[in-house]
Amino acid sequence: MNEIRPPARALPTDLAERLRAALPEGTVLTADTDREAYLLEERSLYRGQAPIVLRPRSTEEVATAVRLCAEAGVPVVPQGGNTGLVGGTVTAAHEVLLSLGRMNGIEEVDPVNFTMTVEAGCVLASIQEAAERAGRLFPLSLGAQGSAQIGGNLASNAGGINVLRYGNARDLVLGLEVVLADGRVWNGLRALHKDNTGYALKHLFVGSEGTLGIITRAVLKLFPRLTDRTVAFCALRDPADALTLLSLARDRAGEAVTAFELMSELSVEIVARHAGGQDPMQERHPWYALIELAGSGHDGSLRPVLEGILEEAFERGTLADAVVAESGAQYAALWRLREGIPEAQKKEGGSIKHDVSVPVSRVPAFLRRAGEAAAEALPGVRVCAFGHLGDGNIHYNLTQPIGMEKAAFMAEWEQMNAIVHDIVVELGGSISAEHGIGLLKAGELRRYKDPVEMDLMRRMRDALDPARLLNPGKMLG
Repeated sequence: MNEIRPPARALPTDLAERLRAALPEGTVLTADTDREAYLLEERSLYRGQAPIVLRPRSTEEVATAVRLCAEAGVPVVPQGGNTGLVGGTVTAAHEVLLSLGRMNGIEEVDPVNFTMTVEAGCVLASIQEAAERAGRLFPLSLGAQGSAQIGGNLASNAGGINVLRYGNARDLVLGLEVVLADGRVWNGLRALHKDNTGYALKHLFVGSEGTLGIITRAVLKLFPRLTDRTVAFCALRDPADALTLLSLARDRAGEAVTAFELMSELSVEIVARHAGGQDPMQERHPWYALIELAGSGHDGSLRPVLEGILEEAFERGTLADAVVAESGAQYAALWRLREGIPEAQKKEGGSIKHDVSVPVSRVPAFLRRAGEAAAEALPGVRVCAFGHLGDGNIHYNLTQPIGMEKAAFMAEWEQMNAIVHDIVVELGGSISAEHGIGLLKAGELRRYKDPVEMDLMRRMRDALDPARLLNPGKMLG
């Protein structure tokens, strides 16, 4: 576990009291036991050190806290559900952590306008459930949705399994309310599907990871509820066959293709070993894919479409085997083979992780080149690759060789990152597809990003936060 860099300066001794005087009782936490849960990081790569944790209940309280900290020259680090994987909410000892978890209200569901207005601390699963009760769908779906908060999802431009059909978090928001670095509040909380009155400022803050402003409320897009779902688990020889199957599925089913997940042999094997999953195939195969078709206003009509796609793929020699879910229980069991991978990895040993994307057509080339390069650099390394083939996002994780000490393997992190990320960039890809930059990838961003683009990003941050008081050290460093 790494400690954050030494503090550049100490907090003013009276800051906690000034915050307590301006905010309701219970908002300001300073005791070690009260702060502990906010300082732990998901992967245990870092440990935060903020001596003050704030838990506001309203936008006004966020604005007050930010203003007081700005007047004292104290940086503020916003935190949602603390499920991030790149150290985006890790704090130094001279910083204040601001948790949005108590701002968790659903303010309005408008099924006619297909919108929902929520506070930033609302848990993603709660938003999905509220949409369902209103006969609508909020399609953002990811493994941590039971604890991840929508403010963090938007700040990191989260992806998940449905990007193929519905897009990233950026595509699912109509309006935002944001507290700026000086404590002012920008009210862009508009539920308009069309608004062409100047710059689309919301897009500055989505994906900014709290470095330009703190998202406090959002208007989200809703969609028709899906009434027909069918899923197939497919065995394949290689990623090129998976790409052929994806193209066939999209040609035959169009927008009904909601998800297309690719999984390596090892990823399915470890779920069966550690996470209660069961491979439905009689034989093991090098690669697998999970295809889901879903639609609104259908009544079982998509299953024949999926079966037709599979039959055509068999005739072409693309598929080695396939299983279509026959019941709700089997549907859940097949999805468990994909969703259980991250947890199973923790039990399999050390894992060097890469959240990358390349153009969909180049995924097979990336997997081949990265696999060859990783094996040459570290013989015996095991590739646990899985992810969203439909949008080109692969979680390319390397598992420690059998018999190698975990500490020795994890010491290879930087070398393996450079190998994998160099290939990604050569193929026109991104070193972070959906997890963000945070603290973990700030140095690599400077290495790989176009210098003109980096300059524009710095100018944008300097304009909105010239003193670098919002989440300093993250993204741009």
